[in-house]
Amino acid sequence: MVNVPRLVIAAPASGSGKTTVATGLMAAFSERGLAVSPHKVGPDYIDPGYHALAVSPGASGASGAAGAAGSADRVRPGRNLDAYMCGPGLIGPLFAHGAAGCDLAVVEGVMGLYDGASGQGELASTAQVSKLLRAPVVLVVDASSQSRSVAALVHGFASWDPEVRIGGVILNKVATDRHERLLRDALDESGVPVMGVLRRADGVTAPSRHLGLVPVAERRAEAVGSMRELAARVRAGCDLEALLALARSAPALDVTPWEPAVEPVAPVAGAGRPVVAVAGGSAFTFSYAEHTELLTAAGADVVPFDPLRDEELPEGTRGLVIGGGFPEVYAPELSANEPLRKAVAELAHSGAPVAAECAGLLYLARSLDGAPMCGVLAADARMSGRLTLGYREAVAVGDSALARAGTRVRGHEFHRTVLEPGAGAAPAWGVVHPERRVEGFVQQGVHASYLHTHWAAAPELARRFVERCLVERCTT
Repeated sequence: MVNVPRLVIAAPASGSGKTTVATGLMAAFSERGLAVSPHKVGPDYIDPGYHALAVSPGASGASGAAGAAGSADRVRPGRNLDAYMCGPGLIGPLFAHGAAGCDLAVVEGVMGLYDGASGQGELASTAQVSKLLRAPVVLVVDASSQSRSVAALVHGFASWDPEVRIGGVILNKVATDRHERLLRDALDESGVPVMGVLRRADGVTAPSRHLGLVPVAERRAEAVGSMRELAARVRAGCDLEALLALARSAPALDVTPWEPAVEPVAPVAGAGRPVVAVAGGSAFTFSYAEHTELLTAAGADVVPFDPLRDEELPEGTRGLVIGGGFPEVYAPELSANEPLRKAVAELAHSGAPVAAECAGLLYLARSLDGAPMCGVLAADARMSGRLTLGYREAVAVGDSALARAGTRVRGHEFHRTVLEPGAGAAPAWGVVHPERRVEGFVQQGVHASYLHTHWAAAPELARRFVERCLVERCTT
């Protein structure tokens, strides 16, 4: 049984202020010395970066005093809860894994409360996750253009699904004291208590660009200042005691925490643990914490590196993982780092396993917006005006360093770039839903694709990758 107090922060629609409120609550509660576990519904990579900053020691001005669990000084990654990619059955275990030892968990929703995977009912919606976690929901309402109508809106959301428990409302973008009175008066009869009121403010929003917020890794110093201001705003405008009491009303969750329990790859005599280099830094910020945990459990030593700064791969690198991010923003700088581009190309041509998703795919291409990249793949990438976004079901077309032929996965695409050609002679995946097509590249040890996957749903990917690291060591 897992008995972590928890809240889901949801909204009627995107743009209502979920990220502001959820991140502010994480920071405000961390400031009080509570060990807060941050979570995000769906495949978003950017919000979890802000969540991790909010609960990191000192980011919100916290004193560092330990909470009841004695772990307030631990740095915790923001973790995703995606019922489409991982399946509903893994939501509780993944939550319990991330929240272990914490005093409070705050889960930020995605889109509107009842919005899920297109055409698949409640699947992957915030509402579904709240039910799987048996967690009370706090509804963040953008009140900027309404007064009495807010009661009808809240009533509708609270009554739509009786299994979803909306335990409170936080009113966002409230204009004046009079506006607040009108809203409170209207909600008095709704039966849903007002647990916070936030006024309109411009100083604590994060800048955005073509795929959403600018990641925290690109503006950490500025983001720390904004986080402290945001914590102060939420502390002043929200009833933290009422919110904490609501979180503590969540019943015990009958789940077993997920563990990265893959069978370790048998060591090779004299080889030691293979080093798997994982790209990071400002250009490659998209990753799931569970991937590193699975690689480590499979027997690898995971070592991060920054393609913008490091001119060499980590010493002893036997495998390379390059996740998503914004290489298009840093194309000139990535291109200028010729020593690293050459090292990546040499590693790939040696047959060592390389797993690249989205940004990693572009980095391995010949060029990105005309700037030379690693040249591993005979393809060129460019920015486009078209957003490619959505869940995908796919199957491995052939054997690769990452997956056996026939392996089925669920993933997510999220990019404004175009790669020409979009698939090699040996594609990485055959997409089977929502449309049928092939995409990506498999050549030697390289598996490169636009598709983001979550390895917690397919831990055999991590084990196979580490196994190939050892096999290639023996044959090179």
